[in-house]
Amino acid sequence: MPALAAWSAWTAFPPSFAPDDSTLAEILDGGQAFRWYGPTEHGVWSGSWGDTFAEVRRHPSGVLEWRAVTADARDPAAAVHRYFALDQDWAGWMDRLPWRSDAHLARCQAAFPHLRLLRQPFGETLLGFLCSATKQILQIKQMMRLLAERHGEPVAPGIHRLPTWDALARVPEAELRRCLLGFRARYIHETALRLQAEPDWLAVTEASPYAVAKERLCSLPGVGEKVADCVLLFGAGQLEAFPVDVWILRALSDRYGLQGWSPAQVARFGRAHFGPHAGLAQQFVFAWERRHGKAFPPDAATART
Repeated sequence: MPALAAWSAWTAFPPSFAPDDSTLAEILDGGQAFRWYGPTEHGVWSGSWGDTFAEVRRHPSGVLEWRAVTADARDPAAAVHRYFALDQDWAGWMDRLPWRSDAHLARCQAAFPHLRLLRQPFGETLLGFLCSATKQILQIKQMMRLLAERHGEPVAPGIHRLPTWDALARVPEAELRRCLLGFRARYIHETALRLQAEPDWLAVTEASPYAVAKERLCSLPGVGEKVADCVLLFGAGQLEAFPVDVWILRALSDRYGLQGWSPAQVARFGRAHFGPHAGLAQQFVFAWERRHGKAFPPDAATART
């Protein structure tokens, strides 16, 4: 078992990333990623991606800060910088959204200051959203935790990374079902076998233009347009991706008058109306609807369904 390096010192995020506690919770636990837990009674969030394990908290001064550790003893700063997309012009992108002519979007942006999109490892993002069909966030997190604990490499006592797709290809479908995957086990098993046979498939797809990448993703078992758009938005930084789930269908029906429109029609409207950064606008609208819109029935699967 490889040993973890020491935790890095607590380090302040740059001033350009200063979400309030509500927005931070939306970023870490609002359906973009499924490997964050918290906050603790001391306000600490803990999460992981790849070989990096991190904690985020608010210093008594009010500054948001992080510390992290990596399994291979690399300096984790680069991993944190990429994951939180700290080099991107979020303020500029948000200003270029049509909030001046779209009162609802302006309301959504005001409700979630400094809302960002995470830049997760592409393969892990695909795995998470293959688990997401008809499930709520808590259930998806449970599936991901079991996959990591039972099939991921142990990197420290009590800490496991998610299994790689190559490792998943060696796990029988029946074993995957024991991670509470249900029918999703077949999709994950068949996808793993395909990716094992085509080792460059993920890298080529991540680097492809949006339309090409989406077509490639939709050729995988269990991947429809919504899942493909989620993977491209949260795992490849493709901001023109516009995932349409039940929340977005409701929001664009109730707030934009698109009653009776199909998901494909709503996605086309979203990309046309919100422009080249439509995926960012989608996240604001999604967050507002989940927080302030009418609740779905308790047993409804409403994460990114």
